[in-house]
Amino acid sequence: MSASQALFTPIRIGDKTLKNRYTMSALTRNRAENTYPTHLIKEHYVQRANVGLIVTEGTLITRQGTEWPHAPGIWDSQHVHAWKQVTDAVHEAGGLIYSQLWHTGRTSHPEAAQQKISEKPVYGPSAIAARGGKFREVAGEPGYVTPTPHPNPWELVQQYKDAAINAKKAGFDGVELHSANGYILNQFIDSTSNKRTDEWGGSIENRCRLVLEVAKACMEVFGSNVGIKLSPCGGYNDVGMPLQETIETFSYLITELDKLNIGYICLLRYLPFMDPAFDGVNRATQHDVFATYRPFIKNTKAMFNGAIKPEEAEELVASGKADLIAVGLGFISHPDYVERVRHGKPLDNQISMAHLQVTEKTKDWSVGYNDYPNAVY
Repeated sequence: MSASQALFTPIRIGDKTLKNRYTMSALTRNRAENTYPTHLIKEHYVQRANVGLIVTEGTLITRQGTEWPHAPGIWDSQHVHAWKQVTDAVHEAGGLIYSQLWHTGRTSHPEAAQQKISEKPVYGPSAIAARGGKFREVAGEPGYVTPTPHPNPWELVQQYKDAAINAKKAGFDGVELHSANGYILNQFIDSTSNKRTDEWGGSIENRCRLVLEVAKACMEVFGSNVGIKLSPCGGYNDVGMPLQETIETFSYLITELDKLNIGYICLLRYLPFMDPAFDGVNRATQHDVFATYRPFIKNTKAMFNGAIKPEEAEELVASGKADLIAVGLGFISHPDYVERVRHGKPLDNQISMAHLQVTEKTKDWSVGYNDYPNAVY
């Protein structure tokens, strides 16, 4: 099979057939007014419905546990109704769409608007604050706070399941579990943020328990139409373990996820811009994520993510190293990304980083969101 044929060959994920091997990776865009999706969000995803699978921006499973203003949620019936407008439109355009289920854990802030409304504390696995942090909506741009250890993580499992139930009501084809980038599932996995001594911490098996229980709960709703995103290198949001512990932890976790017959496992490789330095020392644990963990993915599909250009994507899929390629920023500025790659057109739209996420001063939320041009074919 030629490389170009490989990228544009259909593939089965769960009970759905994707028309090509590209997925649109989740990227927080902050266009949901008071957490509810609008016509702008619908238009954004419809513009990109030619991709094999759309994964929405991180969608909050509960009001408690949010980091950014105007991030979408999926915890009530109004969310279900609003998202149904989006999924119906994407399906009408011939696309498939998953909801990425998100809880930020210790990276929320007690003064963030939705967090305050929830009247709940900032939860994490343990009372250990992440270093860094920047909250655009909170005066003075404070850093992260010391979280309250979650008193009963089984409540989190139920919140994820409830969110999956709502996602199904809203017409999503499946869900992706955001277990990367230092958010709550990743916080439980990582021994630097999880110092618990109960069934949810300590050993590798205990630290991975929450992720596996959440995956099983969501699969009770969607079957194998469930994916998961992992970032073994850590770094972002102050997570990351020593190399040997990292390899042992993620090898175990991926093996157990693979046994569940989950739909796909998305692996994010090391990216310099997601590797902050604290006291002059970079945080991430650099290693070859794709080569290290691909052998443990045997029963499900392997999705690779991390600034993968078309030429590399072709090689990865044609060689069988990857089944799918997730692209984030490329899809933001190129709604016709798939067709550009198919026809050899340049990916030459310049992304407006200033408009990647809105602020309270942003007047027109469509700028840098739905106004990128397609190529001429």
